[in-house]
Amino acid sequence: MAESWLERFEGLAALDDDSKDRLRRAGRIVEMPAGRRIFGPGYAPSSFMLLLEGSVRVQQTSEAGREIVLYRVSGGETCALTTACLLGYDDYIAEAISETDIRAVAIPRQVFDELVGRSPAFRKFVFGAFSRRVTDLCRVIDEVAFQRLDVRLAARLLERSGGRGSVDLTHHELASELGTAREVVSRQLTEMQRRGWIASGRGHIEILDEAALKALAAT
Repeated sequence: MAESWLERFEGLAALDDDSKDRLRRAGRIVEMPAGRRIFGPGYAPSSFMLLLEGSVRVQQTSEAGREIVLYRVSGGETCALTTACLLGYDDYIAEAISETDIRAVAIPRQVFDELVGRSPAFRKFVFGAFSRRVTDLCRVIDEVAFQRLDVRLAARLLERSGGRGSVDLTHHELASELGTAREVVSRQLTEMQRRGWIASGRGHIEILDEAALKALAAT
């Protein structure tokens, strides 16, 4: 089992045998149910987390109570915010929620610091994952600041449907995905429904005209 979790993460295979053994001995498998708050603002991370299975949503809430989803962590990935806080000895400024049941490996801070200091391959793994996530965050900033909301909404509906033709999200959850107010999303969905592109119910959106949404998302 210990060997198998190391194989889940691209880059860890390049570690020397001593570093792999250090991770195997120090790593602790943790499991959490869906809907669990994993961390939140004001708390300092004590472990480097490597997600094995499931999905985690990292989001930030403004003083006015508006939420925005910063990114998601899936199986085989690490959390960039945890990495940043570990490296900078800072507290979290956002929160993470398990969207599904999750399994992860927790590496104690002491072992994380040790391997970052002495293992070039481990540093490459950590900073490679971190840099990719920073790029994702720049994309989120670009979307929120410069792209039309109807275009972003169409793209997000298509993304979250995953080809199934429907999305199980409330208007509030979609607003959090897009970093806007629920009322704004509701108005956009009403217009899409008027055009016959979707059918919106309580916590469920049926996609009726995928081609129209794709055309809007491409503008």
